[in-house]
Formats: sequence, structure tokens, C-alpha cells
Amino acid sequence: MKPLTRRHFATIAATGISAVALGGQWSFAGTQTKQCTLWQLPDKSHINSYVLRTAGNELIVIDGGKKSNAAELRKFIMERGGHVHAWFISHTHYDHVDALTAILNEPGGVTIDRIYASLPDDEWMKKHQTAGAYNTQMRFKAALKKSEHKLLDLSPGQKIAFTGVTFEILSTVNPDITNNAVNNQSAVWRVDSSSGNSVLFLGDLGEEGGEKLLAGPYGKRVKADYVQMAHHGQAGVNEAFYKAVDPKYCLWPTPGWLWNSKKTPEVRAWMEKLNVEKHYVAKDGLQRIDF
Repeated sequence: MKPLTRRHFATIAATGISAVALGGQWSFAGTQTKQCTLWQLPDKSHINSYVLRTAGNELIVIDGGKKSNAAELRKFIMERGGHVHAWFISHTHYDHVDALTAILNEPGGVTIDRIYASLPDDEWMKKHQTAGAYNTQMRFKAALKKSEHKLLDLSPGQKIAFTGVTFEILSTVNPDITNNAVNNQSAVWRVDSSSGNSVLFLGDLGEEGGEKLLAGPYGKRVKADYVQMAHHGQAGVNEAFYKAVDPKYCLWPTPGWLWNSKKTPEVRAWMEKLNVEKHYVAKDGLQRIDF
């Protein structure tokens, strides 16, 4: 990523976002802020990996990426104290959960208080998904057992509060949806900060899961300032869902090859119609947002 110019800082200031660029990277300045800080980690393949620091200096990880990302993620966490207060997993595809599995097996100094997820039954996984996806979930569960961590199950309507930020769970597993099976099991949560900003995390949610969420009791809660683009920005939720979110900013956990794929430009066109103000794309390196 190129260093920010004065024009970039002026643009960011106008949106109410504060950021610091050092050495061409978004960099954390200080150990505690009044705002929450969210980092979107770089992506050269396809991963979903976010780290959030609350106003009270609590560290929260969302998904984390592949096994090959574990060392980099572990280092990122250790540079910020090494203690994770909460780890949220959207679903157990390898590009979301395998980094956590690796860290549970080899912590390397990382400590974790709580791990949250909503997982489909093992037998459901065996029936409706590939052997690879089933084995990924089994490896994750084995790592949990080895590390003596208990998985805390998420439920729709649940609110989990931290200093200056609250996670509101809008959707969990959808065992009735067997098309695009595991992606549609993605848990969805809305993160609200005390500064009044909100971020919607969609994991890899597909069209069917998105339609079910909109039609359910928490459908009106999807509107948010920021949205993590579903399924890395392609073949996720439909245009109607994004219209309901009506975001100002988009978080793309998307590598370069996927940014220019056949499907992603269509989704980018949807965002243009919604007049999105700024895109944070993982292909461009580490992204930081204070919200």
C-alpha cells in the first residue's frame, strides 16, 4: 500500500475515520483510544481475518484465516499484548477457522479467554458437505479439546458487550438450508461502538441465508455503516440484501485475483449504485479503521 498523502488524510477526516500510515501500512498508535480499532488483515489468497481492539484495550479476533496465516496472525496478536479476550468464528471453512485451529494446537504465547461460534451438527456436515469441510470442523473440535477450551454457542438476539463495543448476533446456523451448505451456516453479527458506528459481519453467507435473515425477526438490524462483503465479495448475499444494509463503507476480505474475477465486478457495481464512500480491500495490504 502506498503511503497516505495529505489529500487522503483530508478525505478520511471528512468521513470521521482516523488513521495513521507508517511505512506504507496502517499502524496502531498508542495502547488505548476512546474509539474502537478494527484491522482487516492482508489477503493474497482468500481469507477472512479481522482483529478488533476495544476502547478498553480488549482484543477480539474474527475468524483468522488459513493454517498458513497462523504465524502471521499469532505475531500480530503478540504485538498487541498476546491476550485475546474473545474469538468469534463465523463458520468452519478452512479459510476462516484453520488459523485458530493451528494457534490452539501451538499457542506460541497467545492466550484466549472465550471462543464463540454456532456450528452445525457433525452428522449434518458429513451428509451435506465435502469430506474436506467435515474434516476441517473435526480438526477444530479436536484442537478445542486439546487446549481445554469450551466453545460458547451463539444464538440470535444475543448481545455480548465489551468496553465501548457490543456484538449483536443476528443469525446463526441454518440446517434447513442445504444449498451452498456450509457458507449458509455463517453466523452474522452486528458490532456497534459507543461512538455510534456499526459494522455488519457476514462471513460467507449466501443468498438463501441472506433472504432468511431479512425475513426474520432481526432483518431490520442489518443496516450498518460498514459491511464485511459476504464470501469475499462474490457469490454471497444478493443485491437486495446489500440494499437493506445500505453501507457507507465496504470491507473486502478479497485478494487481487478475486477482485477482478467474473463475479466480483458485478457486486462492485451494486456498491456503486448504493453510493458507497470508501472500500477497504485486503489485496491492498493491512487496513485499519477507527470507529
